[in-house]
Amino acid sequence: MLQDERLEAILLYLKDHERITIETVCKINDVSRDTARRYLIKLEELGKIVRIRGGAKKLSYSKELYDYNQRLNMASTVKEKIGEYAASLLEDGESLILDASTTVQFAAKYIKTHNHTIVTNSINVVNELVRKENMKVNILGGTLDHQHQAIYGSRAIKDIQEYKVDKCIIGTCGISEEGLSTSIEDEGLLLKEMIGRSQQTILLADSSKFNKTFFQKVCDLELIDTLITNEALPSNLQKELNRHSVEVIDINNFPKN
Repeated sequence: MLQDERLEAILLYLKDHERITIETVCKINDVSRDTARRYLIKLEELGKIVRIRGGAKKLSYSKELYDYNQRLNMASTVKEKIGEYAASLLEDGESLILDASTTVQFAAKYIKTHNHTIVTNSINVVNELVRKENMKVNILGGTLDHQHQAIYGSRAIKDIQEYKVDKCIIGTCGISEEGLSTSIEDEGLLLKEMIGRSQQTILLADSSKFNKTFFQKVCDLELIDTLITNEALPSNLQKELNRHSVEVIDINNFPKN
């Protein structure tokens, strides 16, 4: 194997385990202890792991921060498929909250049902919905965040508290055993209120979000009803979701239309 493939093998192991020992690195890559140490040093320099005595552990806190257009272009094909599937779960006449995540924008694009009342803080979701008939759209007040193309702030939180809806469809920066989290503090506070105003919360999260934790916690896993994703979950995360009776839908398990 090439070095990049061996480094990837270490990261794949850490998707399902909190730690990896030097001995395990040697075993999965068939290399010496000195080579295994060099691999761990390289991964730490890349910001992928934290080295500890006798091996390494996965990062428990992520500092990734991208603007909206960067996020929109990351795994866009996968996000579009997840969003399309989410839209297929809607029924005519339901009231909805749609957040400002890029995957939820795709869900808005594919809504084919009618007579929805939709609340959102996303200017991009609004741009998708304006093309559709029989749709009442309520836009939250507040301050426009140009970088993330969303409305946040105390006014947005106050506005969302006036609603009660059937379904809330949201994205996330990270999902871990500790719950959902985001790198944007204002977003985390608003998402928590959105979830609290909904009868059912549907989370859209591609596999790049698994086992990541960010600065601002949104909620515990028990507040999520359904997770729509594109890959089998790491065993630790699947176990925790099972414990909270969260329905997990892998879009790859369903035939294409």
